[in-house]
Formats: sequence, C-alpha cells, structure tokens
Amino acid sequence: MVMSTIYPKYSRRREGDTIVMEQRLLKTITHLHLFTTRCAGCGVCVDACPKEAIQIGMVGASIRGLTEEPPIYIDPAKCSYCGVCVILCPYYALRLEIDDKPRLPILEHGGFPTYDAVAEIDLEKCVRCTICYEVCPNNAIINDIPVFEGKREGGVPRQNALNAKTTFIVEKDKCSICGICSSLCPAITQKRVPFSAEKIRSEGEILWDEELCDACQICVEACPYNAITVERKVNAKAKLPGIVSINKAKCMFCNWCEQSCPSKAIHIDMAFVGAIRVNTWKCPGGCSTCIDICPCRALFLPNPVPVSEMNKDSIRPNIAINYKLCNVCGACVNACPSEDAINMRRTGIHVIGEETDLYKKILAKLCVPRTSKVVESRFGTVETKVLPPIKKKK
Repeated sequence: MVMSTIYPKYSRRREGDTIVMEQRLLKTITHLHLFTTRCAGCGVCVDACPKEAIQIGMVGASIRGLTEEPPIYIDPAKCSYCGVCVILCPYYALRLEIDDKPRLPILEHGGFPTYDAVAEIDLEKCVRCTICYEVCPNNAIINDIPVFEGKREGGVPRQNALNAKTTFIVEKDKCSICGICSSLCPAITQKRVPFSAEKIRSEGEILWDEELCDACQICVEACPYNAITVERKVNAKAKLPGIVSINKAKCMFCNWCEQSCPSKAIHIDMAFVGAIRVNTWKCPGGCSTCIDICPCRALFLPNPVPVSEMNKDSIRPNIAINYKLCNVCGACVNACPSEDAINMRRTGIHVIGEETDLYKKILAKLCVPRTSKVVESRFGTVETKVLPPIKKKK
C-alpha cells in the first residue's frame, strides 16, 4: 500500500509474519518492522507513541489466529520513526532500520532512557537442573548443559557428568582372567594368552578405560573370585558440565524462572511497577481470552471449589492471576471483552538513563489506570476505558 507519490513516500506491506512500515526520503530509507508473532497487544507502544500513530487492534482475535490482522495498527504516514516504541516494547516486537541497518538515533544521542530490569543467574548457586529452561514462556533461557546417554542416542557418557576420580584395582593373585567382567562392561577389556598344550593355564591381563567407567560396580559384584575393587570419589562441589544463562534479548522479566528455581539462583526485577486485578463477578465464565493471550502465562483457570466449601457470600472465581508472574504489560486488559472485568494500575517504571521531558510525558500516560472495555472509535480498532483516580483517604 503506497500512500504518496512525492517525497517523503510512505508505505505499508506484509512480509510473512512481519509488517513493514516504510518512510522513503531522498537520501534515506527508514523501516519500522512489526513482528506479529511477538506482539502481545499490550498497548505500551500505543501510549508511548508521540505522534499517536499506533492503535490497538483486535487483540484477542489476532493472538488466537482468528484474523490475519496484527494486534496493533501503525500508520506509516503519521509515524515519525523515532524508535520510542522499539525501546519500550516489552516483547521485542518492533525494530527500526535506517538504510537497512538497525539503529535508534534517539538512544545514540541520549534522548531517552531504557528499561532497568534485571535477570541474573548465580552460577555458584545454580545446580544445572534446567527447570528454568522448561518453564520459560518465551524460550529466553539458554541451556548449554549436555544431554547424557540414556536420554538420547549419542548422548554424553554419564560417567563424565561430575568431576570425580575413579580407581579400578584387580588383584592378580585372585584373578583367573575368566572374562566375566569384560563381558558385562564396555570399560573392561580382557587380553588372554592363547591356550596351548604347553600353557594350559589361563593367563593374560585385564585392561580398564577410565573414560568409559561409570563406577557402577557390576564387575565387583559379578567377579566370582572377589578380585576387583572399584572406588569413586566425587568432588564435594562437583556440578554438571555446562551453564544455564538468560538471553536478555528475549527475556520478558516475567519471573517464571525465579519462582521455579529450586536453588534460588535466579533474580528478576521487573521493569513495570503495579498490578492487575481481576473482578471475578464481572468475568464471563468460559471466555478465557486473557489466558490465551497472556504472554507471561500468569492468568489461569482455578480449580473449582466445591459448593459445600464455599461461604454463602463468596464468589466462585472464573479466572485467577499469579501476581508474581505478571509483568503488568496490559495485554489482558486490551483483549478482555467484558467491561471492568480486568483493571490495571501501573505506579512506575524502572529505567536507566536521563529521564527526558518526552519520557516523563509517556510515563504519565503509561501510569494512567485502565480497565477492560471495548470501544470502537473506528472499525477494527479498540481502546480501553480510563479508570477514575483513586481517592486518598483523609
């Protein structure tokens, strides 16, 4: 879609799962890429845009795959291509390119701060269990722990899993070179002198490969002459080889890894300060749109409470939220079809860098309390209803 025939020229096109907005000047071509599979429809970019060039679309339908339209719409002619939306997008769904090179001039000139969120793994505490790798909703955990034999064909020998010293002793005066041990273990090789009429007694030697030995001691138990001794001493601080790390370019700072880590080795500080509240009495049971679209998987359907265990004034919750996992992005508020069913109140944002006047204006917009309500100012676009300010108690 070309929107102008003279410079500057603006256009919008789709390339697979990416929407590309273009600004073409005489000597410069700027592209703003929207990666639709990453966009959660949180609306942070909508509030952040200084030119009001971005609008919320049909978030629930888009995330559920019911429409090919993305969760947000960007007007290429209204966009100033400043890159503020790229900086503030919590899901890395936007990228600015100037002459085909990723650039953010506003950051290069110190004109805007960045998120001061923390995602760290203490490798001294980490036991390499990789639970964080399993639970991360955005595949932001880098798992460099090797896969050992038994889990897949061609895996790393499990005897190399820990820093240990194994000793293998064969008492020659007891060993008959019978070969039972070598028939049971790939780490043991029997070398027997060929029998002859002159040497009819079994003679030879037992060879042992420490790299193949996992100290299972089956040779010790099977030896009919008690000629073998196997001992393994493991370093007291031994850990599995490899490390687990966090890809900061994909991390949503949702807290799943920190909350699930059994050794308390992970520390997460979210960028947004605030909370989401679900008004269960206004939630349409069975909808679950917010659950489907929540990028942090913080919303869930609670186990039903038996009527016999409910108080007469209690309300059976249709939806619930784990506040420790919610990063207060607001996607659920934008997707919810029921009025006032979900409320969001941000109280601040952790940033690093100079808090410019532009940032302060955007911060004020991002901290306006909001509630779910579909209002179509024009077909295909929605906006949320602003909540009244909280009255302070005297």
